[in-house]
Amino acid sequence: MDKIEEAREILKFVGMPKAQQADICCYVLLAMAGIKPDMSWRNATNDWIRIHDIIQFANLNYETSYAENSREAIRKQALHRFRTAALVEDNGKATNSPNYRYRLTEETLELLKHYQSVGWNEIASRYMMYHESLIDIYASKKEMKMMPVKINGDDFKFSSGKHNELQKAIIEEFAPRFAENAECLYVGDTIEKDLVKNVDKLKKLGFEITLHDKMPDVVLYREDKNWIYFIESVTSVGPMDPKRILEITEMTKDVTAGKIFITAFLDFKTYKKFSEELAWDTEVWIAELPAHMIHLNGDKFMGPR
Repeated sequence: MDKIEEAREILKFVGMPKAQQADICCYVLLAMAGIKPDMSWRNATNDWIRIHDIIQFANLNYETSYAENSREAIRKQALHRFRTAALVEDNGKATNSPNYRYRLTEETLELLKHYQSVGWNEIASRYMMYHESLIDIYASKKEMKMMPVKINGDDFKFSSGKHNELQKAIIEEFAPRFAENAECLYVGDTIEKDLVKNVDKLKKLGFEITLHDKMPDVVLYREDKNWIYFIESVTSVGPMDPKRILEITEMTKDVTAGKIFITAFLDFKTYKKFSEELAWDTEVWIAELPAHMIHLNGDKFMGPR
């Protein structure tokens, strides 16, 4: 039996549905375990790897021809399902982070190492006996990494990562200080793209609803002053530079409320890295100095331009 059929047999054994026994899923399992065509399963490993590494491994060792645009199919068809079944875990970084990685769980690695060995039946029986509780353990691990946040009086959870850590600070630290009584009309999450999205209110204000990647990270509206705050949460890319101001201005050309453009940073060090890119007549808020603002203009107080 060749390696791809062996991988399929393992996926079938652990109860993966038919769709997750497809060739693409078999190649993902082989790549996750580092198993080349001439290797024994007892040499399986569970190093942290990226989807890019999975594609490279399959193409190099199994003569597949997956392109980089196969990443979404690999993520959705294989890795998401494998994670739900506790075959793999992720490292808890934001999904758009270059440091986001997956690996086989220790229990799955142990199972793979014994495939076709004399101890296979015993290891496999033990694995299946505890499989449901494994799913619960890894699901709760993931749950523990979620960050609770209260938005407009309701409870939500952000997935872990620096970007969402900063968005949480914007809502809990920035808004009460500098956008008193403001309502959050939009905030994304690195995994659940539109965590809060008040489409009716945004449209009423004249906002042109666009794709997630065009939206500012956080949109707040202060009714008493009729001010709308567009806030970019910057940990690695995307400050309020002149190009971004033009994009948001075009998207909100029918908005008559006063517009305030803000770039938020976790710390002063990150702010310094982007300081020369920031547009004039915008504001800066730094989470480690939550009671202060930096105004890139000659006015003393924040307000729409």
